[in-house]
Amino acid sequence: LCTLSKLFKVETIGDAYMCVGGLPVKQEDHALRVARFALGAVRAAKAVLVDEEHPEMGYLSIRVGFHSGPVVASVVGELNPRYCLFGDTVNTASRMESNSEENEINMSPQATKCLMEQALGVQTQSRGSLAIKGKGNVECFFLVQSDENYDIVLAAVERGESQRPVGLSNNESEQVRHTTVSIDLSGDSQASRQ
Repeated sequence: LCTLSKLFKVETIGDAYMCVGGLPVKQEDHALRVARFALGAVRAAKAVLVDEEHPEMGYLSIRVGFHSGPVVASVVGELNPRYCLFGDTVNTASRMESNSEENEINMSPQATKCLMEQALGVQTQSRGSLAIKGKGNVECFFLVQSDENYDIVLAAVERGESQRPVGLSNNESEQVRHTTVSIDLSGDSQASRQ
């Protein structure tokens, strides 16, 4: 899914998976690509049995969250170099995931704004103001998971459609060109919120 959406996998730590749109290659439709990935990841998880020998256990569940904003990217280490992301955007994406719900895609206001500019007609649902650790009260949004919404996102990615204005100065585009997604592969909606 990451390759299909042309996203960059940053890391997998424990049961968390993180990838980014807009890096290392600039993408004007970064939030749109992350939304496609997120919708596909939830669909894929919901199609996999926890235990094939015990189908009564049900299907996998994941939590997804994403945020758009600036990041600092660097290769860290000499013996085992890794491409790493740093900054508040990474932390906020993680907070969006930890405050999501089972099989839901939680977005920050910034990610929601970017996505709505990049995919006209995409549907979101306000969750109201949530207390986010280190952020205070933040209005969060769920990306509506309907066939119609999935088709809108998929079609926009395939057309390369982006309603975001092009030709911004470097400083302006740097502030909005990255979208980071965090996924809790355990999908434990009862896990303690970070």
